Amino acid sequence: MRDIRAAVLNAAREPLSVETLQIDEPDPHEVLVRTSASGVCHSDLHAVEGNSNTPPVVLGHEPAGIVEAVGSEVATVTVGDHVVACTSFACGACPQCVGGYPHLCSDKVPMSGRLDGRPRLLRDGQPVEQMSGLGSFAEMMLVHERALVKIKDEVPLDRAALCGCAVTTGTGAALNTAGVSPGSAVAVFGIGGVGISIIQGARIAGARQIIGIDLKEEKLAMAKHFGATHVINGNEGDVVKQIKRLSEGGVDYSFDAVGSKVLAEQCLYCLRPRGLATLVGAIYPVTDKIELRAGHFFVEKRIQGCYMGSNRFQQDVPRYLDLYLQGRLNLDDMISERMPLDRVNEAFAAMKGGEVARTVLVFD
Repeated sequence: MRDIRAAVLNAAREPLSVETLQIDEPDPHEVLVRTSASGVCHSDLHAVEGNSNTPPVVLGHEPAGIVEAVGSEVATVTVGDHVVACTSFACGACPQCVGGYPHLCSDKVPMSGRLDGRPRLLRDGQPVEQMSGLGSFAEMMLVHERALVKIKDEVPLDRAALCGCAVTTGTGAALNTAGVSPGSAVAVFGIGGVGISIIQGARIAGARQIIGIDLKEEKLAMAKHFGATHVINGNEGDVVKQIKRLSEGGVDYSFDAVGSKVLAEQCLYCLRPRGLATLVGAIYPVTDKIELRAGHFFVEKRIQGCYMGSNRFQQDVPRYLDLYLQGRLNLDDMISERMPLDRVNEAFAAMKGGEVARTVLVFD
């Protein structure tokens, strides 16, 4: 066991507590990673607000770091490798994996922990959970090797961390889930880390028109910076009518990057015939119902879900980082602020206030 500092959620709707925990040594297929950076995501905020994960739990699921130690049977990474961790680890053998959809793996639970139930993390001899099998708001993570992908050393690790969730989800939603086509028109509701990534994915795909929608003027300025051709302030008038006017009848693709019943409905209504709406943000509570006017389906409009950008992250992350190194995917400007672990609660406050694209926790 080694001592590490980690941010622990001890009760829903309470601030995280930075504490000393004990982390175990790797089992045969496990890897110990020294965390270099971890993005702060809305999914972490959902956990704080009691919508997921049972305390006590170390939050964080968007990390990059350096391999510290490996288990006896690990074949994918070695000590010293730079890696990105992702929640989309997959067994490789279930029907979803074999069918080409590893992000929907139906047998990933055994990799989230240990088959014999032994904890990876302890506090005063009692187990502490890891969010999504990662728990990256910590100086070290002990994870299954399938949760990692090796990356090029020249990529700064704080930028690489964004590919653990925001970029993989948003850029993947545009390129993989929706398959945005060249010359198309796109609307993106919500300009945070995921929304910015959707905009960039649509730009890379060759969309001719990208409309960013948000309630804050500073977020609309971000949208333009990252590739939006037009922006709409959702506080000012009928958003659907404005999108249809700008796009001359409706967009080909729309995305809800927030997770909102109202925005999900607007995503469908702003489409042209045969358009495709993709719901990327997680809607809570999950029992909420979306009500849609049936007439829109008579012109073959479609609406679909999206989980983690339909990623094959061991393949996608290196490709996204190549686009970054080529100057075609802007990760530098996605980071609004870097904070040490001790300021994790400030990072959540900034997110709730809509002040940032992405805050990244950085470790020495």
